[in-house]
Amino acid sequence: MSSTKHSGFSRRGFMRGVGLGGAVGTGLLEGAAEAQQTATKLAGPGAVPITLQVNGKPYQLTVEPRVTLLDVLRDHLDLTGAKKVCDRGACGSCTVMVAGKAVYSCNVLAIEAQGKDIETIESLSAEGKRDPLIAAFVDNDAQQCGFCTPGFVMATKAFLAEHPHPTEEQVKEGLGGNICRCGTYVGMRKAVLQAARQGGSHA
Repeated sequence: MSSTKHSGFSRRGFMRGVGLGGAVGTGLLEGAAEAQQTATKLAGPGAVPITLQVNGKPYQLTVEPRVTLLDVLRDHLDLTGAKKVCDRGACGSCTVMVAGKAVYSCNVLAIEAQGKDIETIESLSAEGKRDPLIAAFVDNDAQQCGFCTPGFVMATKAFLAEHPHPTEEQVKEGLGGNICRCGTYVGMRKAVLQAARQGGSHA
């Protein structure tokens, strides 16, 4: 008979421990998920009240949680500069700025934009004054049909805020998320470089 002492470690014990540990881990994850769901205040499915800060003004609205920021701007606030084209975040025609960043407003729920500063193309022509950024687009014939132009202008404003002295290659890359079906990219890049030399947007 062997006198070797067992270490107390066995394959069966190991497997039993792994099973128990997995059950505990799964229970912790499920508990955390339930706690998160409980902590999250659900909204909808009917219309709910929201407040949006657009171009420096607060707007109180009642909309369904599924409504996008683009639809609220166009259909509820009559701010039609942002255009509804692809409606899937691919063309950039609906670009606005939210909290200082360029975003596709068709990809943002209006309810998610609460508490953040929202800027649209209309903010650049307040009180009848034409912003230098818009003037740069006009000076360089940076539009044909003009449908995509508001999105490009807002994307440019956000881009110049982060790259005040860009190269032409940086401009090309920085505005790569916006599409111009008329192909006026050369004029647009010149417009961005002109606006950069003049200090960007004043808004």
